[in-house]
Amino acid sequence: MTKKKAQDIELFKEVIPPGASKEINLSFAKLHTNTPIDVPIFVERSIYEGPTVLFTAGIHGDEVNGIEIVRQIISKGINKPKIGTTICIPIINIFGFLQKVREFPDGRDLNRSFPGSKSGSLAARVAYKLMTHIIPNVDYCLDFHTGGSSRFNAPHIRIEKGDDQLTELAGIFNAPFILQSKNLNKSFRNACRKKGVPMLLFEGGKSNYIDNVVSNTGVNGSKRVLHHLGMLRSNFKVSSPRKNSVTITNSMWVRAHASGMFKPAVKVGSQVKRGEVIGHITDPYGKIHYWIKSSNEGYVFNVNEAPLVYQGDALFHISTGVS
Repeated sequence: MTKKKAQDIELFKEVIPPGASKEINLSFAKLHTNTPIDVPIFVERSIYEGPTVLFTAGIHGDEVNGIEIVRQIISKGINKPKIGTTICIPIINIFGFLQKVREFPDGRDLNRSFPGSKSGSLAARVAYKLMTHIIPNVDYCLDFHTGGSSRFNAPHIRIEKGDDQLTELAGIFNAPFILQSKNLNKSFRNACRKKGVPMLLFEGGKSNYIDNVVSNTGVNGSKRVLHHLGMLRSNFKVSSPRKNSVTITNSMWVRAHASGMFKPAVKVGSQVKRGEVIGHITDPYGKIHYWIKSSNEGYVFNVNEAPLVYQGDALFHISTGVS
């Protein structure tokens, strides 16, 4: 089949021709010192027509493991496509990244601010620019996240139930788990769905922490997706999955029934039986001992690694239905 030559694209009023390698430093806002904060956007284009894939991370500033995955995709040249175009934004919430926090300086969660507003809050303005200037050029999006606080997520892809296209792509990505979950209102994922842009949302690891297994899972999955789309160059190897992803159709949180010092007894990603001891809570004086047992058989795909917990804190996320 004869390849067609690609056409120019325009991002933030800048024309990017086929075959170009471009870094756009977009200034969303300034610090109190009037110092501009630039958000680097890396665009790599083939001379040949093909899909446009967007890789994003750092919507929450403390989710550095996702940032590390996109960094590796750029650093290793995986983002240089054989056909089509890739757009990489390693850190969207650069304000939160600098402060090692989740939110924007206005206290808002960017992932609850979409599709945004041209004249709204700082987070809403950033969301608006993404949806107005980037998403109209995109065919697919891979968005990388981690667990919040001390909760460590097993690497998994989140998709909406019944979406055949995303189900296929998630299987190709081949993270250990696929979690069927509803799109949250005002999230980036939901905004992309409304624009007809399929998104794979990757979760893995915990905030302010980099885990090599999680990073490797994200990078290898991204290569598989690019290979499937015909975009991955031949000098990159695509690893064959050892087994298919486990699809989690339903799940439940196990919460602390007491406050105290907490130790998990199972590793994230492990399969547990009903009644199995999965953790232990005690007080600093050794007066109380509370054994946490699994109420059902399933996979533990999120573990709270905080040493101190309060009553009601989420400790484990366990599947209650798989397919």
